[in-house]
Amino acid sequence: MTRTDRILRLLAWPAAIWIAYEFLWYEQYKLTGHPASVEGIFQPLANWFGIPAYEKPFRLTVAIMEIIAALLVLVPLTRAWGALLAVGLMSGAIFFHTIGPIGIDPYGDGGQLFKEACFTWVMGVFVAYAHRQDIFAVAARCGLPVRAVRAG
Repeated sequence: MTRTDRILRLLAWPAAIWIAYEFLWYEQYKLTGHPASVEGIFQPLANWFGIPAYEKPFRLTVAIMEIIAALLVLVPLTRAWGALLAVGLMSGAIFFHTIGPIGIDPYGDGGQLFKEACFTWVMGVFVAYAHRQDIFAVAARCGLPVRAVRAG
């Protein structure tokens, strides 16, 4: 591992902590069925998907996936996978804020939730990049053709 790789992995710690904090902070709203979470985000999405009766399972599934990502990203051995899951979750959030019915500023607060989703996405990409060798190693073991990218 190069010196640059070691530095990137050290810098990935604060990014991983941010991802875990961000996901776990919002679980209080998703898991308790807070009106802002239900009426502001998940019910409009469930209606848009044509499954209005399934808001709760949809919301709880997202919450569970975020908890899993938060836990994975905090453990060095699974950090890359938690980061990739975070990127996937935040890609969905960004997509549904921009294309879906909730909009970029559903709460009239200047789009704070959207901005946090974008920042968390960037942090997830950074952590995955810092731990890319772990991802490449698993891909190679699975028989996928990979070419290792070296930093610096």
